[in-house]
Amino acid sequence: MTQPTTALSRPFDHEFFQDPYPTYARLRDAGSVHRIALPDGSPVWLVTRERDVRAGLTDTRLSVNKAHSTNGYRGFSLPPALDANLLNIDPDDHLRLRRLVSKGFTPRHVEQLRTRVATVAAQLADRLAEAGEADLVTTFANPLPLAVIGDLLAVPEADSRTFSGWVAAMFAPEYPGHTAEAIGHIHRYLVDLIADRRARPADDLLSSLIATRDEGTRLSEDELVSLAFLILMAGSENTQHLISGGLLALLRHPDQLRTLRARPELMPEAVEELFRFAHPNQMAIRRFPTEPVDIGGVRIPAGDTVLLGLAAAHRDPARYPEPDRFDLHRADKVHLALGHGVHYCLGAALARLEIRTALSTLLDRFPRLRLAVPDEQLQWRASFRSHALKRLPVAVG
Repeated sequence: MTQPTTALSRPFDHEFFQDPYPTYARLRDAGSVHRIALPDGSPVWLVTRERDVRAGLTDTRLSVNKAHSTNGYRGFSLPPALDANLLNIDPDDHLRLRRLVSKGFTPRHVEQLRTRVATVAAQLADRLAEAGEADLVTTFANPLPLAVIGDLLAVPEADSRTFSGWVAAMFAPEYPGHTAEAIGHIHRYLVDLIADRRARPADDLLSSLIATRDEGTRLSEDELVSLAFLILMAGSENTQHLISGGLLALLRHPDQLRTLRARPELMPEAVEELFRFAHPNQMAIRRFPTEPVDIGGVRIPAGDTVLLGLAAAHRDPARYPEPDRFDLHRADKVHLALGHGVHYCLGAALARLEIRTALSTLLDRFPRLRLAVPDEQLQWRASFRSHALKRLPVAVG
């Protein structure tokens, strides 16, 4: 086995935050696997080529359980009540918990939400029309999935917005201690929410999970709180950013936008290409080899931290011809944005419904929709985990 070689020991810098894809291209060209440092100095192995990323997502030797870490992995340092979620649990417990929560995300249940999603999108478009010029992130992209996931859990919209702000602070803290502060808020809020719902159950997914916890032994209290955390976080975070980032991708490719306006039936294909081209999530959840593994010709010791680079894989020319081109008619639209294998996204059908509805509503309602600032003035999160816009000023009139 060869040792990894790269001139980029700390690739996650300001240039990366603005546009990560040139960095990924340099890394892929040099090799599939690289030993690098995260912004906090933590050493990790980054996998960049699509073939190896895809294989890694189903490799049972790569555990998501932090108990297998031996190199001082830091991460978010979540308390146990938030850490026992599906992202951190290996197959046996993962499948048990997944079955308990999956009924809220079945195709039939998601189809029942179609009218609600369309109604919320239309209401938000009304607000955008009244403003004439506004930040699409705060006016439209963020509130839509928050309203829908809030309905599933019977969480008030104002609470959902506050929760979303705490999650954003986890991914892109603005000052030292911001992440720990946000995690503390999230923990306290969920504990109080569950206590309130336990006293006054309603007809919602969270009440159902509480009943499951209280009626038997299939769900611990930490697992209950962790599931609520994951549903609220995963049910909003990436969808919000793909709505705004997806619209930006369309505005940056006017020929594709014209095609989509002329043939709105292509929206499902457009969304799948956006999952590949513009999905905000840069890495899969970190993994830890339970034994030494060979990936891309590199031997990785047991217990080291491995990051499977989803965004790097999605621009791999060995898999996707002209990968930096956004193409509605791309033949191969298979992507890894929603996961692969046992950790495939539980809310995939709902995410697709929300993004299709959001973009269709915007394009139908606003034929003159355009950026309200020069492209180079757009600001992005300073995060290696999520390539997401801070704001997207648009004009609709």
